[in-house]
Amino acid sequence: MIEYLNNIDTQVFLLINGHHSPFFDIFMKLFTGRFIWIPMYAAIALMMWRAAGWSKFIFYILGAALAVTITDQLCATWIRPAVERLRPSNLENTLSQFTYIVGGYHGGSYGFPSCHAANSFALASFTALLVRRHSFVMFIIGWAVLNSYSRLYLGVHYPGDLLVGAAIGTCAGAGCLTLVRRLTHGATTPQTLASRAYTPLYTYDITTTEGETLTLTRGFAITAPALVMTVAGATIGYIIMRAAIG
Repeated sequence: MIEYLNNIDTQVFLLINGHHSPFFDIFMKLFTGRFIWIPMYAAIALMMWRAAGWSKFIFYILGAALAVTITDQLCATWIRPAVERLRPSNLENTLSQFTYIVGGYHGGSYGFPSCHAANSFALASFTALLVRRHSFVMFIIGWAVLNSYSRLYLGVHYPGDLLVGAAIGTCAGAGCLTLVRRLTHGATTPQTLASRAYTPLYTYDITTTEGETLTLTRGFAITAPALVMTVAGATIGYIIMRAAIG
């Protein structure tokens, strides 16, 4: 049974990894990076602060960090050394001869399960269950899926690595959010989160013909989840531009 599943995993990997282009080589390599998403992570932190205020903010940050830490350590420290499944890009794996490698990147020795997929889905499930707005849920899950897919495109993971990693991450994210809500007694609901807007404003004074000074305020309102999607969208736009330039 395991051999049968491995064979399917290999065939699907070769089918997907075999389709590539110069544009997506750059796109996927940038998309899979950790540091490029720092602005989005900062926006997510702001969203949590807007949702719970300073008193409960630390619980949400620690909850999200705990979810990612659990998945990362479970996959990298415990499961990988026990399973010892070589990455398809590993030179000790005969499949590496047929694997398309981008920029000479091979990753580490073992790849089951994928830490990238686990960490992405841990954050995605934590925030999706926190917000529960259809547009945000679709966005953050789509981000996690594409982040995971980039690992397959780059040749460093089998589809099975990604699926198991995603399952582990989803469970960790949901579990940690449940823990946070119990500790904070359900301080934040999707309704309160969606209604609290981040509003950049500026003020200026004008003088009327009668000599009276008036202070005017200008700005715009954007909900915290929308801010996260806007920041991430700008990051994706930058990635597309870089990939198009080559």
